[in-house]
Amino acid sequence: MSDEANDDARERGSRREQPRPPSPEELADREAAEAVYAELLARLGEANPQPRLEPTRRAVELLGDPQRSYAVIHITGTNGKTSTSRIAESILRAYGLRTGLMTSPHLDRVNERIMIDGEPITDRALADNWADIQPYLLMVDAELTANGELPLTYFEALTVLAFASFADAPVDVLVLEVGMGGEWDSTNVADGDVAVFTPIALDHENRLGRTVAEIARTKAGIIKPAAQVVTALQSAEAMDELLRAAEHDEAEVIAEGVAFQVRDARLAVGGQMVSIRGRAGEYPDLFLPLFGEHQAQNAAVAVAAVESFLGAGAQPLALDVLAEGFATVTSPGRLQLIGIEPSVIVDAAHNPHGAEALGRALMGSFAFESITAVVGILADKDERGIIEALDPIVDRFVVTQSDSDRALPADELAELVTRVAGPDRVRIEPELDVALAELRDELGPRDAIVVTGSITLVGQAMRIAREEDWAL
Repeated sequence: MSDEANDDARERGSRREQPRPPSPEELADREAAEAVYAELLARLGEANPQPRLEPTRRAVELLGDPQRSYAVIHITGTNGKTSTSRIAESILRAYGLRTGLMTSPHLDRVNERIMIDGEPITDRALADNWADIQPYLLMVDAELTANGELPLTYFEALTVLAFASFADAPVDVLVLEVGMGGEWDSTNVADGDVAVFTPIALDHENRLGRTVAEIARTKAGIIKPAAQVVTALQSAEAMDELLRAAEHDEAEVIAEGVAFQVRDARLAVGGQMVSIRGRAGEYPDLFLPLFGEHQAQNAAVAVAAVESFLGAGAQPLALDVLAEGFATVTSPGRLQLIGIEPSVIVDAAHNPHGAEALGRALMGSFAFESITAVVGILADKDERGIIEALDPIVDRFVVTQSDSDRALPADELAELVTRVAGPDRVRIEPELDVALAELRDELGPRDAIVVTGSITLVGQAMRIAREEDWAL
């Protein structure tokens, strides 16, 4: 990491305000929100999504279809969905629109998934909206059970809660990230004015399909009649599926490399300077406080999506407003620096495509003397592909595991990592807090620790940094 970037990080760290103790009312609201989360967790979890839309559709119908009370930009893909969603939302908010943002999964608290005007939903609003919708959820549960079907799942209930919360706010536009796939994802009961596709690659093969074409076909299910379709660069097989679906629904396709592109991206302190050719205008020299060429591409996709939404691609965005939207964007857990000396970076890469993007960003955006990857991967992922993508750019691996019940045991993952990287470059530490403490003691100020492999591991690392008071 450069000296200028380290100085900038130190200054930001020194400016941190000490949080005040919560009031009794805030503690009561927090308890109510945690009770909502406990009730969600009691339902069938996100690891077992049901390929169905009717239960979610029935629930929102009973609530008066809250998802129809605002415009929707619907975003799917394999990697980059959350960052692209957050960039698009930040631009829309800079335009003065009241925004909603739903992303998955959360890093710390479930409130993060329901963002209103750039802030997580308050504990009180979360609890109140849950109380409002719960009778209708139970009604749908009873109907499903009577028909021999599973009750509403965690994600189905959460999606209904989010839609109701955005209507209650109310918001003008919702940037809506798909949970998994697209066609049968419960978010797909909403009709997107713009359907956005980030790069599509292999992931969740047991749910979405064994080939990129099959996965793209499932994701293309978010395309609605006469929608505008904005897509990042795709493989030929993925693009064929998107074009076929768009033609069927008479939807216009706006593709990266044809209708818009990144003109230039240069490293800057705290991020990068990017120049983008949009659908309707040229946008030079914009500061984006995110690292990596993939984030520049995510930004270009977000710009094209907002151009499509605001003016059907015919009206350029105001450069000063776009600059404000870029400058205020955040994407927690995505190539995020959370500690210094040594640098501690977290990245939610959980498939080979994401790990490759992480590797390119580390090589292109930083100048570390050594990189130690702290990896923990969930059992349903391509662990070999992730490790092989990281192997050329890291000096050693520390194998750990998150507190998720889906986490691969550290000793089991270590066997695979050792086969790829060799025994001299691998050590095992099942406890993440111990692994981070030891590495922060051992490594120098120009070394880096990169925590990656699963979103749950990244969220846990961020909590540890805050609790042990070394987070930036």
